[in-house]
Amino acid sequence: MKIAWFCIPAHGHTNPTLGLVKNLTQAGHKVWYFSFEEFREKIESAGATFIGCDGYDFEMEDKDNADRVGKDKVFATKMLVSATLALDEMSTRMIKEINPDVIVSDSVAFWGKLAAMKHKIPYVSSTTTFAFNRYSAKYMQESLWDILKMLMALPGINKQLKRLRDKGYPVNSLLDIVQNDNDTNTIVYTSKYFQPCAETFSDRYHFIGPSIRPIINNYKKIADKTVYISMGTVNQNKEFYRNCIRVLAKTNWQIIISMGTNNDRFDNLPDNIQVYESVDQMAVLSIADAFVTHCGMNSASEGLYFGVPLVLFPQTSEQDAVAKRTKELGAGVRLNSISENDILDSLTEIICNPQYKECADRISESFKKCGGVDEAKSFLEQIAKRD
Repeated sequence: MKIAWFCIPAHGHTNPTLGLVKNLTQAGHKVWYFSFEEFREKIESAGATFIGCDGYDFEMEDKDNADRVGKDKVFATKMLVSATLALDEMSTRMIKEINPDVIVSDSVAFWGKLAAMKHKIPYVSSTTTFAFNRYSAKYMQESLWDILKMLMALPGINKQLKRLRDKGYPVNSLLDIVQNDNDTNTIVYTSKYFQPCAETFSDRYHFIGPSIRPIINNYKKIADKTVYISMGTVNQNKEFYRNCIRVLAKTNWQIIISMGTNNDRFDNLPDNIQVYESVDQMAVLSIADAFVTHCGMNSASEGLYFGVPLVLFPQTSEQDAVAKRTKELGAGVRLNSISENDILDSLTEIICNPQYKECADRISESFKKCGGVDEAKSFLEQIAKRD
């Protein structure tokens, strides 16, 4: 089986796929992975052939534009169209050369889905967040104002879609691109239990569980209770970390903090607090009793896989959906503010009430019962054979 795989330049969307890619290549299948130079080493280590998408004019040269994508639908559509057209000549040439049996693309790497539509190749969506349809979409509700802005933006969106049609992409509306339905073959990296409204998805959706890598460097548990704090690799909320350190220094808990690229300095730390730029997250979670997290899908899933209840502090609508579902299943509490009192109260509630641990263990069990990469591989083989 030959697979063309498309992904966006994001660790949270790339990392969950690598176990499946490795499983496929070890089984003798060939994977051509369209991504960006930063991810080359990881992708090639999984046995895939890396196809670079760097150097094309995506019309997004600075962070302001990146932030704008999430707020301005016309701009986001223009970005999507520009990315697709920027890659069109290269992707068309490579697809003709590879002649793949299946195209897999990240659920927001829409240029992969568009390539499958244009070249009439069986398509599979790789969904590293929750799967969304009209039922589960309530977890990421848009306000009335957002809907009104969308309606006002339609003329601009339609102008962008015409650019695609002129290049042979069979799209009639934005929904053709961004919305999957129950006829869309989809791999979702979570369990049916954790997935909101799982019963509303067809059997074309395979919930294979999160991708959990092995522990590399063990961490020693040096207290009865261990708290892990991480807000992702790029969070710069210095006041949050300072408040955590001040209030948790007064406890007898072991505190492990991963600050990512935060450039704040903390000297004279108390003995119970360890601060790192990065950690082996699997190793830390394997000894943790509570996890303060921004609720990125990967981080939350990794914590819950190890049965660790979560203190939920989402920063985006996608993360808020993860927080809502975790709280709904009883495995976490929301952090109301970054005040010292709220930080301590939330952690005390999580650590002292065994029900949170029990609920986290229930989610963990659902993850471990999933079919994992073997199920996904069989699914892809069936699609290639069927179509």
